[in-house]
Amino acid sequence: MSPSDVLDLQSILFRLFLSMYLVTVLGNLLIILVVSSDSHLHAPICFFLANLSLAHIGFISTTVPKMIVDIQTHSRGISYVGCLTQISLFPFF
Repeated sequence: MSPSDVLDLQSILFRLFLSMYLVTVLGNLLIILVVSSDSHLHAPICFFLANLSLAHIGFISTTVPKMIVDIQTHSRGISYVGCLTQISLFPFF
């Protein structure tokens, strides 16, 4: 692959992952907002779905933003603190 092909592929991957991340976060925030704002949705299953959406936001926000930044900046390194943060937050969610 030529360098221009790699840059084109990285640009496509950046836009793809960024759009999927934003759709996921906004969709989960919408679920949380709907469940918390409507009094008819205060059943245990809806509370469970809101908590699951919150956990999903935390889970996906552990690694995906770093990956998106790495695609854009052409960097493959991670700091010790960043690695420790990801390793500790990943099992938490």
